[in-house]
This record gives sequence, C-alpha cells and structure tokens, in this order.
Amino acid sequence: MSRTPSPAAGIAAALASRAEEVCRRYLPRGKKQGRYWVAGDVDGSPGRSFFVRLEPPGAPGKWTDAATGEHGDLLDLIRRRSAAPTLRAAMDEARAFLALPVPHLPGGGPPYDARESARRIWRSCRPIEDGPAEAYLRARGITRFRFPSLRFHPALYHREADRRLPALVAAVTDTEGALHGVHRTWIDPDASAKAGVAPPRKALGRVFGRAVRFGIPGATLLVGEGVETVLSVVTAAPRVPAAAALSAGSLGAFVPPREVTRLLIARDNDPEGERAAERLAARCARAGVAATVIVSERGDFNDDLAALGAAVLAARLGPLFRFARAGEERA
Repeated sequence: MSRTPSPAAGIAAALASRAEEVCRRYLPRGKKQGRYWVAGDVDGSPGRSFFVRLEPPGAPGKWTDAATGEHGDLLDLIRRRSAAPTLRAAMDEARAFLALPVPHLPGGGPPYDARESARRIWRSCRPIEDGPAEAYLRARGITRFRFPSLRFHPALYHREADRRLPALVAAVTDTEGALHGVHRTWIDPDASAKAGVAPPRKALGRVFGRAVRFGIPGATLLVGEGVETVLSVVTAAPRVPAAAALSAGSLGAFVPPREVTRLLIARDNDPEGERAAERLAARCARAGVAATVIVSERGDFNDDLAALGAAVLAARLGPLFRFARAGEERA
C-alpha cells in the first residue's frame, strides 16, 4: 500500500525541483560546476568540499560535505542556513521561499501563522521595567535595556517543558518596523537567571535576516548576534543605535537600513561568528557600506562585560565609536 509523503518530504521535493534557485539564495558564495553547486561548507564559505546535486543522474537536492561526511537534502540546508530552531520553523522558511500557502491544521482548523502567533504574544506582554526581565538583564551587567523592542511576559508557555514562566520577549522587525517574529528568553523567577528549561531561548516567526532593534539608526549602526551581546555593547557605548540578528546565520544575512553608511559588526569569538561577520562585511563592501568588525575577547560581549565591567569595555570600544561619529559628522 502506498504511503502519503510527509509534509517535510513534500517540501524537500519541491525544493529539489528548484535546486539551483535554492543554492543561489542560501549559498550565494558558491558557484555552479556542471551538475553541482559547489561551496566550501554548509555555511557557504568559499571552497570545493561541499557540493549539492542540481540535476540527474542521482537525486537533485542532495548535498554532501566531503570534509565532514555530513549529508542531507535542501530542507536540511535551509534549516542550517536560516538557523531555524525547529523543523517547523525550517518548513515555514522553505514555504516562504517557494511561495506556498501555510497548511491548514488537521480537522479543518484555521491555518497556523507563526507571525500572527508572534504578534499575539507581543500584544500580551508588559513593559520591561521593575520585573523579572529587568532583574535578569541587570544580573548580567546590562543597564541599557529600556527600548520599545523589549517587553516582559509574566507567564509565557514553554511547550517542551509544559510550564508557564516569566520571559523576556524581543520584537523582531524589518527595516520598516513591521513585526515578523519574537525572540523569547525564559527566566527563573527566583534566581534572575535563565530558566532551567531546554531550550531556554526560542524564536518564533520569520526572523532570518531581520533583527531586534535598539534606537533609531543614523549613518552608523552596530549589529551583533544575540540580544544580550548587543545590549552589552550598548551598555558600554550608550549613544550607538544597534540591532541584534539573533544568530550567526541571520547576522550573515542582515540587511542594513538604507540610511546606514557605516556598519559596526560585533561578532562572537567563535568560527561561526567569524564566518558570519566575513559574509556580512563582504556584502557591505559590494553595497558601498563601510564595515568594521569588532571581536569579543571572550565568548561574546556579555562575557566581556561580566568579566571587565562597563567602564573597561567602554574604554576599549570608545575610540572606535568616536571615530565612527567623527566620520559621520564629516559626511
């Protein structure tokens, strides 16, 4: 008896029928060589050890990394490249690429819309002041956090843990300010720390390439990965407008607002952060945006803030921001 393909298998097949388009979108630094799309690795670095089959013989859309032995299909590739936290999120990203409608739930229920779910959560949140979210950020050394993009939820449901806990909620928007998703950090109400649930942080909605934004961007903008990483830099340099892309993959795909002519890229001190910063800096160069990469001494800038304190971090970063402001004034 024949079996109906799973939704994931159906999406993977649809992606395979447009394999070259997928590769050009999600592996833009690779290139076509015969029947394959070739790159250095799954993150799209230059090289030749990662290849995606584009046409028969063999199954189109299948990829192999000869250096690591990893392999998969184009849905796996999109999940990796978009830093999707779940298979459902990766399928949402793939459907958006394929321009497919969101499927209806079993039993004829309304279609699931991750962005609308994110908007409902955002509407149910409160201001961040004087609650567990503020205490959590202060415990991490962050003192600049009263931005419209940050709110607090007193009892947000965590599906895997089947519990309701306080949460820091961040709005993920495009350059026009439209909300496309939220980023949630669940908090232990008794310890001013991340809650003991797995995972303690999750994104919802279409967040890839978009960001949580702090302040109004001018000619200069700071962008980094995590919310707390970026807020740590903002704590040390409070005059700089900033954005948090939420992941290394999304940082590499970040699109600066039109008015930005200088981008400061605050990357984590790890290989993924290095590759993401290189991708973003290269795209900025092609677009005529001056890009400067700054690297944390430890794992990320929140680690630096906790170890060094705001004054020492400000002394380290101050000359860079003064230079950026001076260039902005000359322009």
